[in-house]
Amino acid sequence: MIRSLLSYACMRSCTGLLFWLVASVLSVPSWEASAASVEVWYSPDDEPLKRVVQIYEHATRYIFVAVYGLTSPLAVKALVEAKKRGVDVRVITDRERLDDAKQQTAVSTLREAGIPIKINQHDGLMHLKQVVVDDEVNTNGSMNHTTSGNRYNDERLDVIRDHAIAVKAREKFLSMWKDERRFSEWK
Repeated sequence: MIRSLLSYACMRSCTGLLFWLVASVLSVPSWEASAASVEVWYSPDDEPLKRVVQIYEHATRYIFVAVYGLTSPLAVKALVEAKKRGVDVRVITDRERLDDAKQQTAVSTLREAGIPIKINQHDGLMHLKQVVVDDEVNTNGSMNHTTSGNRYNDERLDVIRDHAIAVKAREKFLSMWKDERRFSEWK
């Protein structure tokens, strides 16, 4: 009889423990698996800026660029061409970097094409190297949009094709774009 009572108590206890364990697992938020496609390109071997330009060429709605260095004629030309096609192109870059003549020339060319440029008000802190295109593609990594970043430096560029990740990157870009305390229009 004592053995029966102990067996019954153990069964009740184990059932309670099992119930608690299942309830605990189900109450934890689940992370949806993403079907993201990720390409990784390295410079100088892969010349990743050429990949970025190909992405610019296929943009239909918008291209949002947040980057410290933007001096490559290849990138500037592709952004101007996208603007001419009616794509909403916006750029955020570093105010301190505008002391560089090549950066100033590139940004002036973009501005003359009607592309709005914002600069940070916190010199030297723009470390993003990110592009977001059409809520579908997001690029990031260590590479600036410069000839050196494309052909000479040791750099990495990740191209992520995933709607949810691109939307999150777009939202971050737009929050920076709207933040008038940290970023202002470059004229």
